[in-house]
Amino acid sequence: QLQLVESGGGLVQPGGSLRLSCAASGFTLDYYAVGWFRQLPGKEREGVLCISSSGGSTNYADSVKGRFTISRDNAKNTVYLQMNSLKPEDTAVYYCAIQWTYCSGSLSEYDYWGQGTQVTVSS
Repeated sequence: QLQLVESGGGLVQPGGSLRLSCAASGFTLDYYAVGWFRQLPGKEREGVLCISSSGGSTNYADSVKGRFTISRDNAKNTVYLQMNSLKPEDTAVYYCAIQWTYCSGSLSEYDYWGQGTQVTVSS
């Protein structure tokens, strides 16, 4: 059964770091682009970063440039979102999603979504 499971969220102080994981089961991520998205309280879901099947990354959020990075480990069938220098405005539910091969900034082009993981940045 196809499944995407996010993990690694939690409560962190401003300036801290978290690494989110998006683990796939029931299929291989090798040929998929994987995007990370977030939904801030009261806001629409937005793109953060995406990694293509070939490993190229695309940034969709100017606010995370220089702080967040995305990587993939195909051997573990997992994509990671490393978040450093976290700010209270990064507080959101973070989702991963897949689409075939190439990244897109359009949420509607992603075929399958995980259930999300909560990240709270607060002192």
